[in-house]
Amino acid sequence: MFGIGMPELIVIFVIALIIIGPKKLPDLARALGKGMAEFRKATSEIKANLDIDDELEGMKEELVDSVSGLIVDESEAVNETDSKEGLTKETNKQDQETDTAVRKHSER
Repeated sequence: MFGIGMPELIVIFVIALIIIGPKKLPDLARALGKGMAEFRKATSEIKANLDIDDELEGMKEELVDSVSGLIVDESEAVNETDSKEGLTKETNKQDQETDTAVRKHSER
């Protein structure tokens, strides 16, 4: 765990038993265990939040890519429509000129 083997744990336990005393040692161990459990729980929550943030960032990038793709597709469609409308307007203008010329010719 922290490079602490069994002999080191025994020495630490004996020193704690001498300093704290046999009556308060179980209470101290219990409090230490609860503190470690809370620390692990907080750490796991932070890791989960970071994972969620990474997922959200990925989704955000995908959404931006999708929207920019739609905008590009839409602008291409608008350009195609404009060019078709331009051709239609030119064709209509030519048709009108032809009709006018035919009418003038038929009036003569």
